[in-house]
Amino acid sequence: MTDRATVLLTDRAWPDDEIEREIVEAGGLRFVSGPPEPASASEIERLVRCHTPAAILTCWAPVTATAIASSADLTVIARMGVGLDNIDVDEATARGIAVTNVPDYCVAEVSDHAVALVLNWTRGIAALSQAVRGGQWQPESARLRRLASLTCGIVGYGRIGRETARKLGAFGPRILVTGPTRPAELHGAEFVSLAELLERADVVVLHAPLTPETRNLISRAELARMKPGGLLVNVGRGGLVDTAALIDAIDSGHLDAAALDVLDTEPDVPHGLRTAPSVTVTPHVAFSSDDSVAQLRRSAAQEVVRVLGGGDPLHPCNPLVRKTTKAKEA
Repeated sequence: MTDRATVLLTDRAWPDDEIEREIVEAGGLRFVSGPPEPASASEIERLVRCHTPAAILTCWAPVTATAIASSADLTVIARMGVGLDNIDVDEATARGIAVTNVPDYCVAEVSDHAVALVLNWTRGIAALSQAVRGGQWQPESARLRRLASLTCGIVGYGRIGRETARKLGAFGPRILVTGPTRPAELHGAEFVSLAELLERADVVVLHAPLTPETRNLISRAELARMKPGGLLVNVGRGGLVDTAALIDAIDSGHLDAAALDVLDTEPDVPHGLRTAPSVTVTPHVAFSSDDSVAQLRRSAAQEVVRVLGGGDPLHPCNPLVRKTTKAKEA
């Protein structure tokens, strides 16, 4: 590592960069902060060419193959979050650049959010509150559900999916889970195929990452498989769901409701979602709490300082890069 190697923060989802700046500069590094809002790919590429960073900290902004190739000093790209869909991981790997994330910072928050969206549907909290504020007091019109009588399906049984299953399980429903591989421990859940989960579940919760294989994982055919009158919850990535197909499934009455924290078009909300009374949309905040955001910022900044100091990342997303580097050093 050269003296005063540069760390570039491409964007952020919080008001300031003080935590990141303090940790990076305490590590003897130069800190450069880009625009708070995610800039275009071309602007990020320009920033990388200008500052030739040894490390990139990125929240939502695109870190393209061109950006990665624009700094000969680049050693590590740290995603300030879990998903890697804004980073060209293949290009980074090909160039021997480590990619890291912070997979454990918001397990509690995202699983809480998923459960809250399910409970909002079963108990009608938001709709009933809005009706009362509008001058209606009609308890006899409520269409409420007993969660213990339902079947909940969780697509993606990683850290967050397991915690959502545990929390939902406390209410007594049958829990179905699916994923690319059968987990060693199911903790009372039943592992099934995606097709079977969609056919049996009253509630489908999406926790899967966004990859080329999972884009539009839930499209017209999958929505048609879902039980009539069910709920789709997406707290994973917007691109997991074909939005036009979802709007059609809601409009036709095949699905009773959708609860979405993420959209493929965010921050733009399609008219069909904004106007449907049975659709709940929150602005990509499932990850967020004061505690989780502070943990995320510290962990990501500490990761780049660690790697630029010659250490191994705690959460490598392309671990062969570090193994190859060690082999070369040996």
